[in-house]
Amino acid sequence: MTRKCRCVNCITPPHLLKKLLESKDKEIRQTALSTLLATAQLRGERTVRATVGFLAAPASGRRTIYDCRTSTVLSSAVQTRTEDGPASADDSVNRAFDGLGQTRKFYNDIFNRNSLDGKGLRLDGYVHRGVNYQNAFWDGQEMVFGDGDGVVFTDFTRSIDVIAHELTHGVTEFTANLDYHKQSGALNESISDVFGSLVKQWSLGQDAETADWLIGEDIFTPGVGGDALRSMKAPGTAYDSETLGKDPQPDHMDRFVFLPDAEDSDWGGVHINSGIPNKAFYLTAAGIGGYAWDAPGHIWYESLLVSQATAQFQDFADTTYLKAGQLYGFGSNEQKAVVAAWSGVGILITGAKSVARDRRPAWGGASETDTKNVDILTKQIETLANEVKVLKKDVRTLKAA
Repeated sequence: MTRKCRCVNCITPPHLLKKLLESKDKEIRQTALSTLLATAQLRGERTVRATVGFLAAPASGRRTIYDCRTSTVLSSAVQTRTEDGPASADDSVNRAFDGLGQTRKFYNDIFNRNSLDGKGLRLDGYVHRGVNYQNAFWDGQEMVFGDGDGVVFTDFTRSIDVIAHELTHGVTEFTANLDYHKQSGALNESISDVFGSLVKQWSLGQDAETADWLIGEDIFTPGVGGDALRSMKAPGTAYDSETLGKDPQPDHMDRFVFLPDAEDSDWGGVHINSGIPNKAFYLTAAGIGGYAWDAPGHIWYESLLVSQATAQFQDFADTTYLKAGQLYGFGSNEQKAVVAAWSGVGILITGAKSVARDRRPAWGGASETDTKNVDILTKQIETLANEVKVLKKDVRTLKAA
């Protein structure tokens, strides 16, 4: 079945570009407006493309980088680097090439995934798109980078987590294909932030404690007054300046931002409310400790693989709880960390309120009866999981016979 996604996934959130429209600097206003208009046009092109589907021959994730030479027409771009060719004299080309390679290697080495689709999808990158374009995006076929305006944004190839974030939209498209609206859309954005950050941490050899948990820290110019586009550790604190405004991301369901499900409202605030599941992943990684791409990363990845397109925060939280139990044992420290993390952002795992006994749930505490019921439920789930394993073994034996 052909996966369909009627969206262009851009790294720069629309609320930030709209804030730049209020700038006293005429050039900043004009560049932000041009970027917003270009994104709307790209979304229309992606919608048409999605109606006919897209199939690409397996290519073992081979990389090819093209130079748009400030054009917005990708078909006119010039090929500048391939797997078989030498490095380019253009740093943007080399950074894009290396970023695609690091992301590809991460998914292969950590999750045994062959490129974005799991079948060796080729990786095409386009640099120098447009003039002063303040964005980077995955459009369902390729990765495209703008150069920024040099005043607010720098070259978008500078940030490995931005590259991995956008490519992860491809992974999501070929797995859960999360709807790009409201909570499922915020999950879509959060998944990209999670694995974008993991690729950066893995590339730098950082553990959960030493990682900065920032997304896009390298794409702001030094004088703009912002640390990054988003902070997974502390959503709502990534930037606060006259130029950029105040980071609007919530870190708890009590502060969930309700917006209309419309294009000019970012489809229900998908780039805003993603702060809540982002914080849940950070808390999980901090609770487990060590490298975040190990247990936390595997729990989130396996949960993505079995999620439905319409998954809500509660659905995904429950799935991560079950996956943590299946992977590391029911009642394990990993599973308890998952429950405590979601509780920390105001989401209680269905039927497992008291697993995180050292953390008070967001909406009321668990009674002694709750604790006993959850212990019984946990044992029942573990027993059922063992029975399924035995059944699978029996089925394999019958097939062999």
